[in-house]
Amino acid sequence: MKAKTAKGPKLEYPFSAPKPGALQRVADGVHWLRMPLPMALDHINLYLLEDGDGWTIVDTGLGDSTTEGLWDDVIEKHLGGRPITRVLCTHMHPDHTGMAGWLCRRSGAPLWMSRLEYTTARMLVADVAPAPDDAIEFYRAAGWDEDQLERYKQRFGLFGKAVRRLPDSFRRIEDRDDIVIGGRTWRVIVGSGHSPEHVCLWQPELKLFISGDQVLPRISSIVAVWPTEPAADPLNDWLSSCWRLMAAIPDDVFVLPSHNEPFRGLHARLEHLIDGHAKKLERLERAIAKPTRVVDMFSAMFAREIGAGDLSMATGETLAHLNYLVRRGRASYAVDSTGVARFTRESAAADPGEILEM
Repeated sequence: MKAKTAKGPKLEYPFSAPKPGALQRVADGVHWLRMPLPMALDHINLYLLEDGDGWTIVDTGLGDSTTEGLWDDVIEKHLGGRPITRVLCTHMHPDHTGMAGWLCRRSGAPLWMSRLEYTTARMLVADVAPAPDDAIEFYRAAGWDEDQLERYKQRFGLFGKAVRRLPDSFRRIEDRDDIVIGGRTWRVIVGSGHSPEHVCLWQPELKLFISGDQVLPRISSIVAVWPTEPAADPLNDWLSSCWRLMAAIPDDVFVLPSHNEPFRGLHARLEHLIDGHAKKLERLERAIAKPTRVVDMFSAMFAREIGAGDLSMATGETLAHLNYLVRRGRASYAVDSTGVARFTRESAAADPGEILEM
């Protein structure tokens, strides 16, 4: 669930990626594990933290047989006979939670998550066919044709197929919690926009920041509106989180992201992400000088063709930016008799920096 690669500031990457299923030590007691994903974004980074006589696992990989086999090897060959004492998931997406239930049941370890991420995951796993009418109308309003809507109906429920049965209970993590792992205190910093209550972990003495999907070095995390909350303003949540992270986390941390490679240059990357959204807002305001459907704005949003597999993502990201403008009185929309919405600019485009600071 990540968007296309975007050029960014020059960052420092001290480590090459380990092979799938192999551990790479990146700091005292902190190990990087990479698992494969069967998609264009072909990997996820997981982190294993030495925790006294055991291990804390941060994120788990997709819930499929390939990942299960790799976890079997990791547990047998790399954990030194020490038990898994805690499984911590940064957020609810399947590449992060997919194997959480399997690992918890196998080890007896508890699942640690924020409340909104856990409950949202349980809700989405339970979403099975048929696709709800509200979702069909949501995508029809964006301008999807009947073939596209039919494909969505046929694919509905894939989230749950990528997640092994979740634990029936969890340990709640909240913003500013302190978690002691391996004798060191990790501070919980919560972000949102990509997901509702995304957990990041900061360790000041080691100068480490496990960023999950909240900050990625070479790709931008999807910030999207979905059918369950069509009037949401996730872009405001995302931008607020970026500013908050810059204020809360020093620039000299070593960032351990969920995709691409660990890097240095947190503040430069955050500034680049904010600037990227400002440019998208500026382009969208120009694109809606006259009433325009969501599907007709993709060229203003993305520097590539949008294929069938990316249609939901592109629609959701475009709507996130449009909803941001609507909330600030910069755009409005009207729905015609066929259920299709068209967005229009409300006034001359403002300075994007001015919009972002509202």
